[in-house]
Amino acid sequence: MHSSVVYADVARALAEAASEVPAAEAHGCLCGALCLRPDYSLAEWLDEILAELPGGTGANEPFATLFEESLGVLARPDMEFEPLLPEDDADLAERVSALAAWCQGFLYGFGASGAAAQAKLPETVTEVLGDLTQLSHAGAVGSEDAEVEEEAYAELVEFVRAAVQIVYEELGVARAGVPAPQSGH
Repeated sequence: MHSSVVYADVARALAEAASEVPAAEAHGCLCGALCLRPDYSLAEWLDEILAELPGGTGANEPFATLFEESLGVLARPDMEFEPLLPEDDADLAERVSALAAWCQGFLYGFGASGAAAQAKLPETVTEVLGDLTQLSHAGAVGSEDAEVEEEAYAELVEFVRAAVQIVYEELGVARAGVPAPQSGH
């Protein structure tokens, strides 16, 4: 997925909205919820990541674009999903921290969607959730060889990319059976 939304733009929009949620974590939250809830809405996601919903024309940008692109790429069978992370020229420690935050956000979105408790999760999904839990604790890099560190980071990103796509596909049946949330209004 070559998103038209850039990590820095999402980070800036979150900061302008006084959100304390990092951009990578916000995207992970979105993707975790989308894996289980076909009815998950932009408004629900914004409610999770923003202290207050922004007002004015275009205030939901780049959020609306990221939401639509993420939903679209997860639903396509071409395995082009990519987590929203800092660009490759960012400091490696920052990218590792963002990857850990992305995984934490995914786990939060997955669990907070409310549908996980209702669905019997396939073993593959359970394993992926365990792996993402481990990755959510990723920390400082420490190898003396920068090339080795870059390769390890790239492999982790590729694992997350493929794992999330697999989770989405494995839960297609569960998403189809998720009832719409009850409204109290």
